[in-house]
Amino acid sequence: MAATLGLVVAEVFGGILGRSVALLNDALHNLSDVPALGISYLAMRWAERPADSEKTYGYHRAGTLAAFTNAFVLVLLSLWLGYEAVQRLRTPVEVIESWMIWTSIAALAVNGGITLALVRGRGDLNLRSILIHNFGDALSNIAIVVGALIIRATGAHWIDPLLGLAIGLLVLWSSIGILRESSHLLLEGRPHEMSVEDVARAILTVEGVQEVHDVHVWSLGGGHNALSLHARIPDMHLDECERLLVAIQQLAAKQFGIGHTTVQLERAGLPAKSGYVMPEPAKK
Repeated sequence: MAATLGLVVAEVFGGILGRSVALLNDALHNLSDVPALGISYLAMRWAERPADSEKTYGYHRAGTLAAFTNAFVLVLLSLWLGYEAVQRLRTPVEVIESWMIWTSIAALAVNGGITLALVRGRGDLNLRSILIHNFGDALSNIAIVVGALIIRATGAHWIDPLLGLAIGLLVLWSSIGILRESSHLLLEGRPHEMSVEDVARAILTVEGVQEVHDVHVWSLGGGHNALSLHARIPDMHLDECERLLVAIQQLAAKQFGIGHTTVQLERAGLPAKSGYVMPEPAKK
């Protein structure tokens, strides 16, 4: 956060002195990283808190909520950056290339370092939103350096607002992806890497399970997945039921990475009805 805030100050001065809308747009983009990093940090700390009587599943979704908030703000920001760039395209302003080049090189060092530091956490949606954020910043810095060199060689000052527009589109594209994924998790969506039908068929391989229905799979965020289902079984003693439940939980954890499984056992019907009962399609 400190490095990013220092970078914002440097880019604002560089953008004003160099009269570069691309640098000013990038400074504003980096400024949005400061609260985004703060929210993500707090979300990581909340996610470590244990479950309690109020949050019975814990605080795993704090990171997902942070990613959604960051992405939503960035979508609005990118639209504004795009508008400013279009206005500058209509009335180009002469820029000072040296300010663009050296300020962007310094920014590239900061954003590149932050990106490399976050690579190992890319499996977490919250951290991935910050990783994509800073990776986009690093690409923007490279583009500004190249654009400044082209302006110096050709005198085509319209390249600066064109770069600003490209940066805005890049931010919009990456933010919409995070917004889509985080909203999917907040709406109890299933993890993309697994299928409800595959989970149900796997549960049917457990000895004693004749039918499964009312199957629900969802993610709590941060790779914590949950499963609930109804399983029909023949009459058996309680100790056999216990072994069957353990077998289902172990299969779900080993094959699908599901750490929280809730199973309701029901008395089986006729063998002809055995299998997985597909849910009825939603009415239009």
